[in-house]
Amino acid sequence: MEAILARALPADRVILVMQFLRFGVVGGIGFVVTTAVVYATRPWVGDYLAIIPAFLVAATGNWALNRLWTFRGRGSQPAFREWTMFLATNTLGMVLNAVTYWAMIALSRFCADHLIIPLVAGTLCGLFANFTLSRRVVFR
Repeated sequence: MEAILARALPADRVILVMQFLRFGVVGGIGFVVTTAVVYATRPWVGDYLAIIPAFLVAATGNWALNRLWTFRGRGSQPAFREWTMFLATNTLGMVLNAVTYWAMIALSRFCADHLIIPLVAGTLCGLFANFTLSRRVVFR
């Protein structure tokens, strides 16, 4: 994939595209974790609050995978500081995600019955904000 992109794009754009694709793969893993935590915690905290522990668990895993794979070699902060910065900067994406999720389950009985739909929509809403902030603030 990288070789194909290298023929069509300048080197700095290839790096950016590859980082975005890796970030998307990591986000996909995070989406599975988020979904599992939402479904596991909703009997105790309800549909609206289940997104909060899901964010914390998935964001922690996403930070580790992004540190090791997506942005390997970028950034030089101690791990705990980087993790807290990742959580803080990705809070914007989480807010976009959560507001989309909450609105969809509040406005649509179908979405409330099939939480996977608002979870996908919310994830897509936060994707670009999270990537941009991760790249420019956390892993620079």
